[in-house]
Amino acid sequence: MSALILALIAGAVVGLALGALGGGGSVLAVPALIYLLGFTPAAATTAGLIIVTATSLTALYAHARTGNVRWKAGALFAAAGLLPAAAAGAAASRLPQPVLTAAFAVVAALAAVRMLRPGQAVTGSAVGEAGPVRAAGAGAGLGALTGLLGVGGGFLAVPALVTVLAFEMRAAVGTSLLVISANSLASLTTRGATTGGIDWAVVGPFTGAAILGAWDGRRLAHEATGTLLRRAFAVVLLAVAAFMLTDALT
Repeated sequence: MSALILALIAGAVVGLALGALGGGGSVLAVPALIYLLGFTPAAATTAGLIIVTATSLTALYAHARTGNVRWKAGALFAAAGLLPAAAAGAAASRLPQPVLTAAFAVVAALAAVRMLRPGQAVTGSAVGEAGPVRAAGAGAGLGALTGLLGVGGGFLAVPALVTVLAFEMRAAVGTSLLVISANSLASLTTRGATTGGIDWAVVGPFTGAAILGAWDGRRLAHEATGTLLRRAFAVVLLAVAAFMLTDALT
């Protein structure tokens, strides 16, 4: 099977997951780039950031049109993660590839566990109930994760906005896309020297398919229960994490 067809299939699956679950699909992008398309872990995390940025900006536009983005609070949350994202992005290219692979596997496993055991939703809508230090810490941690591993961190951003800033769920999903986009762009600025080695003939179709798949995923979310989707995705994610961790340790 050609690289182009694999890129289109993988991109569609990633976009489908993002659209249906509101986060987490980008965690599949990096393993797909490594094991299906032959990217090195460092190149895959950079390509993953490109895919995450394009897909998140597209989804952000859609959520902004429906009024689900809290721009001021989201910008403040994102600002705390910009420097960590840039620093982690610069450090990622210097880390051994097995370390990157193992770290990614651990994060993927944690994301899967969270999807299997979702926490209780917070229904409050007031912003600022949490202390600024706690909010800044959450934003900085998410930024570092984005820069280091090339994932958007939507599976972490949404619960952080709900629990730390007391957002209701729709606002958290929409605002998380602003945070993810900002962190991804910050990380990409420090990886400018490495983007020259990206195979755009693969990354371009992958990104396009992910964007289109996200729209189909939104429709799928209305037809299937959220619990079923999350559990199915979590099982796939656990399998990917186990495979990557085994590969890193052998």
